Amino acid sequence: MIKFQISLFKFLTIFTLILLVGPIQVSSKCTCESQEEDGSISEALKYKLVSIASILLASALGVSLPFLVKRFRFLNPEKDIYFLIKAFAAGIILATGFVHVLPDAYQSLNSPCLSENPWGKFPFTGFVAMVSAIGTLLMEAFATGYRKRSDLRKAQPLDADEEESDEAHAGHVHGSISVLEKSNSSDLVRHRIISQVLELGIVVHSVIIGISLGTSESAKTIKPLVAALSFHQFFEGTGLGGCISQAKFSHRTVAIMVLFFSLTTPAGIAVGIGISKMYNVNSPTALIVQGLLLSASAGILIYMALVDLLAADFMSRKMLSNFRLQVGASFTLLLGACYITVKTHGVQLVKFEKPSPSFHVRVMIDIPFSMAENEAFAKGSSSDISLLLA
Repeated sequence: MIKFQISLFKFLTIFTLILLVGPIQVSSKCTCESQEEDGSISEALKYKLVSIASILLASALGVSLPFLVKRFRFLNPEKDIYFLIKAFAAGIILATGFVHVLPDAYQSLNSPCLSENPWGKFPFTGFVAMVSAIGTLLMEAFATGYRKRSDLRKAQPLDADEEESDEAHAGHVHGSISVLEKSNSSDLVRHRIISQVLELGIVVHSVIIGISLGTSESAKTIKPLVAALSFHQFFEGTGLGGCISQAKFSHRTVAIMVLFFSLTTPAGIAVGIGISKMYNVNSPTALIVQGLLLSASAGILIYMALVDLLAADFMSRKMLSNFRLQVGASFTLLLGACYITVKTHGVQLVKFEKPSPSFHVRVMIDIPFSMAENEAFAKGSSSDISLLLA
């Protein structure tokens, strides 16, 4: 089982390196023309460097927060407030999968730059998300089942010795306790698998977000993303950090996983800066790779949020026996989901224009995580909605 965990961790590391190097390999294959960028390139670079520092700090603080607050008794895992925080973080991860990652994947795989056959005739986005969710379920189930069967086989000889002597009976009692400890060990293995697979799902879309930001040459596009992505990474890191904390890894493994999450988006931005001159986000190869990876990431995040984070807590004995805790957790869950929804598809600015024969209020809608819509907004396209008040 330890070998399986090491292999999974190695796979996560290698896969991230492939994500970072992959755009360089496909950057020269451009068939659709790149969108023209406005603004100073030097100013855009300044905001990119600021975003690297800001997102790195926010990511590191968010994923480390569950470990830093362990010293506070009121944040003990058995306290109600801990369940509320976990529900909020799970809502963020769930909304990230449904509202942020999945729509971006659909947009990439249904781009007019791709041929109608097969990309326009088959729902690849939903299919890949479904397959990744099923794959996550099977991997988690088989790994946990293997550990439990192994524990039961080790406990069987102790049960047979019970019939021979009183001394063996004492051994059986000890064996029963051992089985209980092994059961807890199986739960620990499950938590470790959950934390590693969840980090894989988060890393995929974090790298893609970073590359998208790094390749943009518009300061107007990048500027609103700095704060938005920093908050996004902070709260997403809090959810991941809680899972890593429950897994009770060694200090070395925890440090590696914290660094891994903290560095992925900044590394993606750095790669994007390096390939910004030759990378075309609208090339068919880039769109297909990005769309498929985002779809897989969405499936992992949605499954993890619903099954491993929310269902495990909401169906626990502590939650079911406490009505106030149920209501509070439901509220924080919705709060976390609404936060990401508003942050991803939210109202950025309300601008009042001079009254004319009629009074106009113009509401500018910005989608900060979708680079295409954000660039259109920066150029003053149809992202504006005018409300006419008589």
